Amino acid sequence: QVQLVESGGGLVQAGGSLRLSCAASGRTFSSYAMGWFRQAPGKEREFVTAISASGSTIYYADSVKGRFTISRDNAKNTVYLQMNSLKPEDTAVYYCAADRRVGLRKNEYDYWGQGTQVTVSS
Repeated sequence: QVQLVESGGGLVQAGGSLRLSCAASGRTFSSYAMGWFRQAPGKEREFVTAISASGSTIYYADSVKGRFTISRDNAKNTVYLQMNSLKPEDTAVYYCAADRRVGLRKNEYDYWGQGTQVTVSS
């Protein structure tokens, strides 16, 4: 069982930056791949980025490539999402997720956080 708690969301102007954190419970965090997804009002939850358990494999959605960076600190049981050059279309609730294998689809992830709101004003 893995429990996930996101933090770091907020309101930022276009072009600004935010760093999201996702803290995981349990002693097996280093065994889990981690993903970030987001859901805007009226839209499906979509993939943003994912990192393998070791950190050696990383995927990004095309919409965030070059602007967002995922990283993890297994000693702190935490995964981060650094978001730069934010755009109004990045506005969404951001969720972190965990699973044994890294994937790009939301139905591949067994554990989810409660989400954190990111709002980018124009």
